[in-house]
Amino acid sequence: MLTDQQGNNLSGSTVEAVEAYDRAVTTFNLYRGDPFTLLDKAIELAPSFGMAYILKAYLHIVATEPDSITIAHKIVEKAKAQSLDEREKSHITALHHLLKGNWSDAATVLDYHNIAYPHDLIGLQVGHLIDFYRASSRNLRDRMGRVLRKWSPDMPGYSIVLGMHSFGLEECGHYAQAEEAGRQAIEMEPLDCWAHHAVTHVMEMQGRVQDGIGWMITRQPDWSGDDNFFKVHNWWHLALYYLDLGQFEEALTLYDGPVREDRSGVALDMVDASALLWRLELLGCKVDNRWQELANMWDRHADGKLYPFNDWHAVMAYLGAGRYQEVERIQSIYQSVSNPRNEVDVWAHQTGLPLIKGFQAFWNGDYKIAVDNLYRARYISNSFGGSHAQRDIIDWTLTEAALRGGMRNMAESLANERLALKPHSALNLNFLSRASSV
Repeated sequence: MLTDQQGNNLSGSTVEAVEAYDRAVTTFNLYRGDPFTLLDKAIELAPSFGMAYILKAYLHIVATEPDSITIAHKIVEKAKAQSLDEREKSHITALHHLLKGNWSDAATVLDYHNIAYPHDLIGLQVGHLIDFYRASSRNLRDRMGRVLRKWSPDMPGYSIVLGMHSFGLEECGHYAQAEEAGRQAIEMEPLDCWAHHAVTHVMEMQGRVQDGIGWMITRQPDWSGDDNFFKVHNWWHLALYYLDLGQFEEALTLYDGPVREDRSGVALDMVDASALLWRLELLGCKVDNRWQELANMWDRHADGKLYPFNDWHAVMAYLGAGRYQEVERIQSIYQSVSNPRNEVDVWAHQTGLPLIKGFQAFWNGDYKIAVDNLYRARYISNSFGGSHAQRDIIDWTLTEAALRGGMRNMAESLANERLALKPHSALNLNFLSRASSV
């Protein structure tokens, strides 16, 4: 039987189809290019190619977009109709959990899958993304830690595993190890934008702003190409560095340029756009009508059902654009979840609802209500919500609410909390200075 680059059997494949599939996997690994076209070609060449369907379904699901989920359901049914081996059937089980909105169940299935098939790079990468989407810092680290010794530097894909391990280490605060692993991964594969992103996170968390800007600019050709799916997120990281320096115009220029110039309708890109505009608003920058364009783009994504992290970022845009009825619509959906059907419903009700209430209250100037909701919602470990850098917007808004609401003790405590982690941050020092005059 034919195998992938790591030696895993590929049921129903042909030599020509495997060639297209391997290229699609590499495209996925590096977040560069179009894996869908390559997978379609693989399926056309080998209509019984199970893993080609499976990878295509995963790609649609991790897009966290309603239309993509509908497509994924149909692809999974096609995959199930093929003659699959035990490894491939294990993927189908994980896919079913994802389609039902039970991300942690899917993650657990892939935990056992990775233990049984440690060289299944698709299983590792999809599991890593699921851990990221559900904010499981520990499993971001340990999923790769469990298998890394099973790999060797001469194996295809080793650098990808190392890059993911770097990000997991960073999210658990092992910054020196994370930077070492990330730099090693990039040395082996300079186009690995996820490993580049992991090192970027290290510098962000450590407050190494100038190092971070230098790191981004020096490596820009490797992560900013037109075919790079992750380029907007890395531009967003560069903007964060400028915000920390108080260089707001540079950040706004990046928003108008590479962050939003293409008017992307990709959920990941819009999350970054909302998060950047909200931060600029907190800093008193005039963002004018930028909210309106972004809010309109959120309309086909923010369904209140699929992924609360996206809905929350849509709410930021709706508040900025004055489209308060959309905020109420999403909030009503979350409030109606009395009997959760799945994990996503639990996320929406327990964490998404206080976040939306907190951000809405802040926007309306009800700072005490904002503080009460955001303080409760800030502890969302092992719930939905990306990285520490992304979730920092909660604490930033919370601190700003305490300042504007005249809550001196709370504001000073929050500023001190931030300074304990990033003592040289201009933003954090400004928080403390303002707290002393409340």
